Amino acid sequence: MAQGKARGSAGAGAGAGLWVFGYGSLVWRPGVEFTERREGCVRGWRRVWCQGSTDHRGTPAQPGRTVTLEPREGGEVWGAAYQLSCDGEGGEAAVLAYLDHREKQYDLRKRLDVFGRDGIVVASQALVYIGTPACENYLGPASPEELAAQIAAARGPSGPNCEYLFNLAVAMREIGVDDPELYELETLCRKEVEQGEE
Repeated sequence: MAQGKARGSAGAGAGAGLWVFGYGSLVWRPGVEFTERREGCVRGWRRVWCQGSTDHRGTPAQPGRTVTLEPREGGEVWGAAYQLSCDGEGGEAAVLAYLDHREKQYDLRKRLDVFGRDGIVVASQALVYIGTPACENYLGPASPEELAAQIAAARGPSGPNCEYLFNLAVAMREIGVDDPELYELETLCRKEVEQGEE
């Protein structure tokens, strides 16, 4: 599917229609047509590297690590919300089918409001994909060092797992997000990759 390029402003209102919120690869590669893109955060959550990837950034024999959300009081997770264009062949059902297939290793779909920096809702009841501990691909927590080693080693049909991590770090910097845990993991993983190339 072609990707739209429009970018909405935080003060433009929450907007009607179907929105999806990305906090991982959807931030830099939505893969669907959209009419608006708005940076923002969901509240009451934190981003964690607990989700296993055996179809995109890893294999069943060597799972990669991708992000999911877990509840945290007072937490905020930044990403991008897309107002989806559902005018193409198959309409909304086709767009949702694409997203459901892409995110098939995540077992929970929620609708969450996305907030801008001024605290105003910029996307109302956006669709969010979450992998929970009940999901068969959920790997659970690990130390930053363990995560870095696993991410540096894993590779799947969509490419190296480290590429996912590095792209996410770039995307968060572009949004202006202060995420020390993410950037620490990025640094550790780069060291692992460099050591593997020696």
